[in-house]
Amino acid sequence: MEKRKLVLIVIGVIILAMVITVYIYFSKPGRDEKKNQQTINQVQTVQQKTDEKKENTEKNTSGDELENVTPGSEEYRGFLLDNVLHSPNEGDIHYNVYIPDAYDGTKEYALYVTLPGYQGLYFQGVGENIRTEDFGFEAQKYITDMIIVAPQLNDWGQTSADQTIELTQYFLTHYINPSKVYINGYSGGGETLSLVLAKQPELYTAALMCSSQWDGAYEPVVEMKTPVYFVIGESDEYYGSEPFKEAYQQIHELYKEQGLSESEIDKLVVLDVKDKDYFEGTPVTYQHGGGYLFCRDKEIMGWLFNQ
Repeated sequence: MEKRKLVLIVIGVIILAMVITVYIYFSKPGRDEKKNQQTINQVQTVQQKTDEKKENTEKNTSGDELENVTPGSEEYRGFLLDNVLHSPNEGDIHYNVYIPDAYDGTKEYALYVTLPGYQGLYFQGVGENIRTEDFGFEAQKYITDMIIVAPQLNDWGQTSADQTIELTQYFLTHYINPSKVYINGYSGGGETLSLVLAKQPELYTAALMCSSQWDGAYEPVVEMKTPVYFVIGESDEYYGSEPFKEAYQQIHELYKEQGLSESEIDKLVVLDVKDKDYFEGTPVTYQHGGGYLFCRDKEIMGWLFNQ
């Protein structure tokens, strides 16, 4: 009798486990679909609020119609992938976007733009930039009310720089706090960033250059006093540290010519060259992969978001 009772208990436990498994299996897609639709709705809210603000202001004197956005349909770790800004000036601009759940377009949010290295360009695959770089995820720890845009461009030249500017301006046409617009570029994305800053540095509150080189002009950045932080490994295998040292020196000298003191200059341009000890004991086996560490470094990311 006791044996039969034990068998019945075991059978009951097995059946209960099967019921729970089936429930989880069939309910999770529904939750994912609901979450994905919520994110799409938020992107559409951005577009709607942009339309409303555009309609009620005279900011755009060109008479061109507002660019439209086609929202993506796939989500990855809170980012909606492969949204497309259809720009009459710069063509289709692909980007991934994180919009906090609380966003409803009624108050101004900060904006963070993160530009990827070679492995994150669009032809490498949709979402590869945020699958291989964590800047967009780590940034969420610093400012809660912040929209994060991760463009997937096609190169790190002037075309991509112009598309980055266009995308930034698009988001600035709705409820973005213009005094809290941050940008970073890693590797090839840093080259793009230097061209962005050479053209329209006034759009950005501060910029973080990681493991890269400066390709643009220096004077516009100095004129607008846009703060820039350079960080790289001393023996970066791709660029070496000399290009950043040269860029820092050029910007430093231009500020000096303006009559700024050393303490004033130190607030506007920072050179952070990491020696081999910084990388030892970490998952990073080569210095050009320092972006994995830099985005997790509270001193570096804290500098950017405290500007």
